Amino acid sequence: MNGKKLEYKGKEAMKEIESLTKSADEVQEGILREILFQNGETEYLKKFMGSKDNKQVSKFKSLIPTVTYEEIQPYILRIANGEDSNLISAHPITEMLCSSGTSGGEPKLMPSIAEDLDRRTFLYNLIMPIMNQYIPGLDEGKAMFLYFVKAEMSTPCGIPARTVLTSYYKSKHFKCRSKDPYNDFTSPDQAILCYDSNQSMYCQLLAGLVYRHQVLRIGAVFASALLRAISFLQRNWQNMCHDIRTGQLNAMITDVSCRSSLSNILSTLNLDSDIDTDEIEEICGRSSWKGIICQLWPKAKYIEAVVTGSMSQYIPALEYYSEGKLPLICTMYASSECYFGVNLKPLNPPDEVSFTLLPNMAYFEFIPLGANGTFLIDLDEEEFVPQSKLVDLVHVRLGYYYELVITTFSGLYRYRIGDVLQVTGFHNKAPQFRFICRRNVVLSIDNDKTNEQDLHRSITLAKKLLEPHQALLVEYTSYADASSLPGHYVLYWEIVHSHSIIDKDVNVEAQVLEECCIAIEEQLDYIYRRCRTNDKSVGPLEIRLVKPGTFEALMDLLISQGGSINQYKTPRCIMSNESAFELLNSTVKASYFSPREPSWSA
Repeated sequence: MNGKKLEYKGKEAMKEIESLTKSADEVQEGILREILFQNGETEYLKKFMGSKDNKQVSKFKSLIPTVTYEEIQPYILRIANGEDSNLISAHPITEMLCSSGTSGGEPKLMPSIAEDLDRRTFLYNLIMPIMNQYIPGLDEGKAMFLYFVKAEMSTPCGIPARTVLTSYYKSKHFKCRSKDPYNDFTSPDQAILCYDSNQSMYCQLLAGLVYRHQVLRIGAVFASALLRAISFLQRNWQNMCHDIRTGQLNAMITDVSCRSSLSNILSTLNLDSDIDTDEIEEICGRSSWKGIICQLWPKAKYIEAVVTGSMSQYIPALEYYSEGKLPLICTMYASSECYFGVNLKPLNPPDEVSFTLLPNMAYFEFIPLGANGTFLIDLDEEEFVPQSKLVDLVHVRLGYYYELVITTFSGLYRYRIGDVLQVTGFHNKAPQFRFICRRNVVLSIDNDKTNEQDLHRSITLAKKLLEPHQALLVEYTSYADASSLPGHYVLYWEIVHSHSIIDKDVNVEAQVLEECCIAIEEQLDYIYRRCRTNDKSVGPLEIRLVKPGTFEALMDLLISQGGSINQYKTPRCIMSNESAFELLNSTVKASYFSPREPSWSA
């Protein structure tokens, strides 16, 4: 594809964004009408709307309830067991998409139809035209993106069950994509499609080192996956350098397709004078890996990964490895249920990232939660939401918080995603949202309810107490311990030496960690502090210090249980996973408690 064609393609993509957002209200109305036209005869919709006039938008809005996964799960399981897709969709359910299972609950099966891949591809195709507006020359080199697939399963009736990213990477949309210099990856498809994550990681990093002087951007889906890759590289760089120097791939790579593709790459190295193995060894052999990304890939212009929400805790580590020289860019907002929107200002810092919801991806509605940090309603997932409370996409209000609700062609109707968003602005008629947190990640002992955002904010402030002691909090999770009275919050913390992040233990005095405990409690909400100080119904917060490498072992465990390396996010609460609980407790080095009660006044 020549440069003029690519430029035209990019301009057309930006025109499409402008057209969609300028008529967001009309597009949304059209999407809902089309969903009802296609799916009006399904068992699910007829249950609520009857058989007469069951394709009317007004009838849908007045009669269809909001639902959680538990309420639609029986329909999904019936299809998984062999009943017809027209229980929920007029289109055949071609696959079930597995949620990550590590963000507030067990894996869920989401119905997907063939057209969904077209919608996901449409959104992916917008990313580079947006990036080209801010960073020129991205067609002059390669992208080192670390992508992974997960072995798929089948439902009892034979429908494939896989992660949304595995679905995309295995589809013709990815494998048969046209050659495009804006999406020239260092990783061969065979390495991306390898089910063995260790072999895939080795081959993708090895290819990234081979093409290191051509790499213009570096990334993974989540920031945590990119940091895992750096940890993997530190353990394997010597073998990789040997492979490059000898032109022979390490014997640990047994996957036939991986061996073939990487051997082909290595066999061409005699013709490539750019590969200086001595330089790679000198860089990787340094005592500090600060700035390692910029040193190994000196032409890289940015890092792409999800760094919003709970992923924001990885920002200090990414800045350490890049010396703060590379922008951290989050390009899109998506989930297994639906791809939602794009970041139209990708160079904004992570704490200012907002996503513009594209009105053609699904029908969007919102449950109002409050404004200016004050929640107007305290709504649990299980509570009934009156239809009159729901707000259309174009009628949300600036500064207000909402929970996202979607209706899709694949059979989700007024489905509560569980994400809390805040309106930060508008692009034409389409609102822009900042991701706040997941609603259903909560610690609770008594009347207290601590969500992911509050916990993360409290820990972010408290961990600053570690900085004078050259200590860095690299990962955490939690659970509400009700095994004794009163119950209390337990945090598992992995701390390493801040001047050598990977697997370097550090000793921190007990008093410092006790002060971290009380600092966290002081930042938690009024109800928690009342329960602690006045009601005495919650005991002192506890930090359990775990050995370095614990959270990497936790990731391995959860992936072995069905999670995806692409979608993996450290669970912020491990109450429901006994094996994860046992692993964490087996690595505890010491425990520390709050030395006093947090402040509280009536």
